[in-house]
Amino acid sequence: MAWRPAPNNTFYRFIVGTGLFLRWLLQLDVRINGSEHLPTPDPIVGKARKPVPGKGAVIAITHFGYLDFAVASLVMWKHGKVQMRYLIHKGAAEHWLAGPAISAAGHVVVDRTAGADAYQQAVQKLREGEYIAILPEAGVSRSFTVRECKTGAARMAAEAGVPIVPISIWGAHRLMTRGHRFNFLRSWKAPIQVQIGEQLRFSSTDDAVTSTETLRSALQQGIDQASASFPLQAEAGAWWVPAAQGGGAMTLEEQRSADQQDRIRRGQN
Repeated sequence: MAWRPAPNNTFYRFIVGTGLFLRWLLQLDVRINGSEHLPTPDPIVGKARKPVPGKGAVIAITHFGYLDFAVASLVMWKHGKVQMRYLIHKGAAEHWLAGPAISAAGHVVVDRTAGADAYQQAVQKLREGEYIAILPEAGVSRSFTVRECKTGAARMAAEAGVPIVPISIWGAHRLMTRGHRFNFLRSWKAPIQVQIGEQLRFSSTDDAVTSTETLRSALQQGIDQASASFPLQAEAGAWWVPAAQGGGAMTLEEQRSADQQDRIRRGQN
């Protein structure tokens, strides 16, 4: 089991600083629309945001590439020094190198055999004013359309009485995603479009499945808006463009089949 240091704000700022340096190094062109939908920034004490009870939020992020979470983290940090807490799978948290970093950053570790503990921990953090970040698709979308989402984001937001902020990211998947490794030339000055949607609020009496479909639709709408204003023209059949738009990405049917094969390999079905 990996050594697990206590959450440390200084370490989180180091991680953010590293991300800002890499953005500068690659000269990434990150464009943000919809910032007005983000929660009002909280007080800054020292160099960090001071969580205010009752003012937390669930940040729901699309998952087309391996760096979408980093882009969203930098957006939230720029907005108000927000230190988001991600839900991280236990396997990653027990890794000898990633584990200590995950613990020091204060993320919430999810054990699929005892998920209720992580869920309650996340709800408590939300009530205390923390921002919990979730990739509700629970896996990279290889069709580059928003997949069916898990209900956890809607359920915990409703229970904690906080909003969900949908953040759709288009273009970061070109830097690195499943089946496509990082390429410096492709990443140099690469445009990334971030679309922040209107806050969603659900109550404990709302049906979680219906609420989750509302969230999925909001994320897809954000992707549609972001891709429509994307400055890079795609060649016919480009791998990073959805099949429905003439691109070379997986179709929805191919993705469902590939996802099923993945579950079989993991012994889940």
